[in-house]
Amino acid sequence: MADLQTKKAAGSERSTWPGVLRNVAIALLVAAAVAWALAQGSVAAGDAGVQAYLPVVWLCALLAFVVQWVAFVPAFAAKTEHYYDLTCSLTYLLVSLSAALLVGAWDPRSLIVLAMIWLWAGRLGTFLFRRVRRAGGDSRFDRMKLDAALFFQAWSLQGLWVFLTLAAALAALTAPGDRRPDLGVLDLVGIAVWAFGWGFEVVADRQKSAFRSDPENRGNFISTGLWAWSRHPNYFGEIVLWTGVALVATPTLDGWRWAAWISPAFVAFLLTRVSGVPMLERSADRRWGGQREYELYKQQTPVLVPRPPRRSR
Repeated sequence: MADLQTKKAAGSERSTWPGVLRNVAIALLVAAAVAWALAQGSVAAGDAGVQAYLPVVWLCALLAFVVQWVAFVPAFAAKTEHYYDLTCSLTYLLVSLSAALLVGAWDPRSLIVLAMIWLWAGRLGTFLFRRVRRAGGDSRFDRMKLDAALFFQAWSLQGLWVFLTLAAALAALTAPGDRRPDLGVLDLVGIAVWAFGWGFEVVADRQKSAFRSDPENRGNFISTGLWAWSRHPNYFGEIVLWTGVALVATPTLDGWRWAAWISPAFVAFLLTRVSGVPMLERSADRRWGGQREYELYKQQTPVLVPRPPRRSR
């Protein structure tokens, strides 16, 4: 029986590879298309003194995927997802810093963009790493980490996630000298938008962590603090902060490089249509659906965009 189950599992894993390789190829093509758009008129590595004439943004796209593929090997060998989110955050740091170093981008706008990325990635990466270690695992990976094909797909798609999310930041960091105007009103607005979104996300995460750490709240859902204003305030903050990064990058954009605005658009699409809100809403409905307090909370609290709590009648 054990041998039969092993053979079935092996056959199932082999059957997933064609679909996985197709999906990874699509991810690479999407990244290549965006990289091509961002590279139009951007700084090439050869311009920065490197012995190769290749747009820096292409190197950044490749680096985003290579880091994931390298990390996949020990992660699958250990059958662990503990370093998935941490690797993601480190990739943001590595890719953005690599772009700045290759271009020599140390003007005020580039330094501001780097600070935005590093503050966000450093905080969120450590937060998610501690959370998964505390929980002992991430249920999303219960099956995937046992299947090489599916686990490889998850890591590869994370490479696409990192690159598309960083699109606006990379556009600003790789802009040529004549596309680096002095900081203006739009930049100040972008910084304020980013700061608001980042702060909103930080407060929401801390409130939820404090709620979960209280034994009296075990098995309950959070409906206090920012969570009384929105059912997913951390995701709202995430979308807002990447919009702020795009606003700061906007003065450096022209032609095809306007594709950099895929950054906040992709984050919003991913969180509201794919892996964020829909997944958590289904999970919450399975746990608390039908309970009067939960159904009332859903009626009175918006899914994403916050508004002041409504009083019960």
